[in-house]
Amino acid sequence: MRVGIGIPNTVPGTDGPLMLDWARRAEERGFAFVSTIGRVGYPSYDSLTSLAAVAGATSRIGLLTNAVLGPTYPDAVLAKITMTLAQLSGDRLTLGLGVGARESDYLPSDKDFTGRGAAFDRQLEFLDRAWRGEPVADGDAPGERRAVAPPPGARVQLLIGGHSARAVRRTARWADGWTGAGGGPARAEPVVRRVRKAWDDAGRTGEPRLLGLAYFSAQDRFADSSDAYLRSYYAYAGAHADVIADGAVRTPARIRGIVDEFESVGMNEITFTPTVADVNEVDRLADLVL
Repeated sequence: MRVGIGIPNTVPGTDGPLMLDWARRAEERGFAFVSTIGRVGYPSYDSLTSLAAVAGATSRIGLLTNAVLGPTYPDAVLAKITMTLAQLSGDRLTLGLGVGARESDYLPSDKDFTGRGAAFDRQLEFLDRAWRGEPVADGDAPGERRAVAPPPGARVQLLIGGHSARAVRRTARWADGWTGAGGGPARAEPVVRRVRKAWDDAGRTGEPRLLGLAYFSAQDRFADSSDAYLRSYYAYAGAHADVIADGAVRTPARIRGIVDEFESVGMNEITFTPTVADVNEVDRLADLVL
């Protein structure tokens, strides 16, 4: 089981220096990667920009978005940003992509919410071609086609988020694996089975990356602020916000136990996503799970 830790890019009270200190400490303590969550319509730090800064502040730790809302970006812009970040970081980037469930993330992006699924399918095909260095955009001369991303190095690793049948199909066709985002092991388990079957049916070789997410706080005194943050972040989801907040792991036994729970349903990676902006959470978590 590969164990990563989120940076608190959406948590109230976070500033830029804190996120960089957090990532450096995560690297020092031996986490496999740092991750972000994110949305457009929420006061938070952009995932890809944050990871670009983290890449410069670290040297070896992996970088993961979990997950960027792909259709809120123009296809060519997303291709250029992600390939740039992958190359500048020494190919440490894993791009988690999804469509999201909040219209409030699409309105400020001036993108169509109802058509996001079809737009995402087109985007995945575009990214695959652009990352290969294929000409995907019109050039200056009539009939000219050009690449938009820098010359490709290693292929950008891609995870697909979502629990729908379409998410499973996208994973098997385009991605290196799947991310369960929120919801815990019980919600992930049936999708993991479907992803593994679709992977085999598609003739994919090797093992898909299967990432679980656990929201955490590692000290009792943070329990109330941790709970309040999650209920605010997921307020759009109504009663499901209570499920997510109640599912956060906040005791040593629950923090250790969630690793085994995700592994028992067939997942091979986990990211612990913070709910409080205290850099000492990195050390507390490392002492428990590494």
